[in-house]
Amino acid sequence: MIVEDLDSECPECENTQPLMDHAAGELVCEECGLVVTSTIIDNSKEWRAYTPSEYQKRTRVGLPASLVFHNIGLSTVIEPKNRDFSGRRLNPDQRAQAYRLGKWQRRSQTAVSSDKNLTFAMRELTKVTHKLHLPRNVLETAAYIYRLAKKKDLSRGRPIRGMVAACLYIACRQCNVIRHLGEVAKASQISKREAWRVYRLLIRNLETPVPRVQSQRYISKYVSQLSLTGEAEVLAIQILETAAKLKLLDGRNPAGMAAAATYITCRITGEQRTQEQIAQVGRITDVTIRNRYKELFRMIQISFNV
Repeated sequence: MIVEDLDSECPECENTQPLMDHAAGELVCEECGLVVTSTIIDNSKEWRAYTPSEYQKRTRVGLPASLVFHNIGLSTVIEPKNRDFSGRRLNPDQRAQAYRLGKWQRRSQTAVSSDKNLTFAMRELTKVTHKLHLPRNVLETAAYIYRLAKKKDLSRGRPIRGMVAACLYIACRQCNVIRHLGEVAKASQISKREAWRVYRLLIRNLETPVPRVQSQRYISKYVSQLSLTGEAEVLAIQILETAAKLKLLDGRNPAGMAAAATYITCRITGEQRTQEQIAQVGRITDVTIRNRYKELFRMIQISFNV
């Protein structure tokens, strides 16, 4: 028996903390012994072991369900092997039959044009995610957004790579992963203008929140790519927090404000980094850094030796 925090309540004694029996799949009341429900789904891992000798080398039964697969990972796959389930070799007739079954099974997966679209899109999503070194949750979120856009028929007549780039950028925003739209577009091998056009289309038609990017989230990226110390990172975040209290961040590019705070920090700590170096990391211009730097220096009144 394992105690779990469930919302079920015993109808007899109104006990709010029933016990979960994973072996029997039942929810049992600890006070009166009533079986509250006997249809609990077992979400634990599934293993297979056909013989006692295989028990120590158990394997998972199939892949986990995922939105990244065009069929959510729930289809049957006929593998091109010349052996049956017990390990015996197939005769020529059986081998030819297995080959034909596998061929038609592969063809049936992309028999409809919508399935072909989804298959190619999920493959592109996975490829771009690996190029940008994004975590798994971003990939799953982007796959969900693409499926939502396809359900509303927003992908019709539009390039798949543009849809992939826009969905991936929205997923990065939702998962608080800092990536510029230009980075995603370059990894998807399309222009930034095309990615921006599809991104605006999805924002207008999808009911999915896209949180605003905080300037403080850029600091860790800049510090890492510029090889700055932890002291510089803490000071840059403090500068932006002070600027936020003075409402200097409203209506300004968060990447530019973070770059200006990083430049001020470098001047204070003595870690010499030029405006051009910081601008290349932040994918902005030197003029933006100079303008934001003057505003921060004037309003926060930070004094340091130049």
